[in-house]
Amino acid sequence: MSPTPILDVIIPAFNEEESISKVILDIPKQVRHIVVADNGSTDRTAEVAKGAGAQVLFEPQKGYGRACLTAMDWIKSQEIQPQVVIFLDGDYSDYPQEMMGLVSPILEGEADFVIGSRAWGNRERGSMTLPQVFGNWLATTLMKAMYRAKFSDLGPFRAILWTKLLALEMADQNYGWTIEMQIKAHRAGLKCLDVPVSYRKRIGSSKVSGTVKGVFGAGYKIIFTIFKYWV
Repeated sequence: MSPTPILDVIIPAFNEEESISKVILDIPKQVRHIVVADNGSTDRTAEVAKGAGAQVLFEPQKGYGRACLTAMDWIKSQEIQPQVVIFLDGDYSDYPQEMMGLVSPILEGEADFVIGSRAWGNRERGSMTLPQVFGNWLATTLMKAMYRAKFSDLGPFRAILWTKLLALEMADQNYGWTIEMQIKAHRAGLKCLDVPVSYRKRIGSSKVSGTVKGVFGAGYKIIFTIFKYWV
């Protein structure tokens, strides 16, 4: 790695007007591009993010994975490519200032892919719903049993070598994005690592765990993805 590694951040966002500037302003100054993929927001998310210094893209097709893929396409179009890309949510539930704790093991050659583990970290009471906690436990247990993949969480706060991410050929456009990345990374032989991160109650309501449709939709897609790649 070079002495001054190039780091880019991807933030998929949907109606995060109240929180997005807090997320952006807490991101370490070492980061080159902060790419906010606005996934069809009906509030001022895009305007606020741009005002806070982010590169804002528009992806009207709904889906967490779709927004991430749009941001990746923009990064691929840049003349100079990053060495590490970091993903985090726009609702201020993650602590962006802990970012270098995920990036450092990659820069030091200890890992190719790092998950910020809420299961191992300091999680504020009420920051995760019971279905979320159970879903994370079930998914990681199934991955361990079926793939021998030792992940503790499906946390959205994660960092990965850019070249390794491209090689995974990510495809999922909605709820299966995070687990697809983990399964593919494990199967590709990447050095995967979990590190504890802090987690707090989000600003605003969750677009997944905050609705019955979201809970069942995410749960189904995660289990489907686990079995899809196993078969």
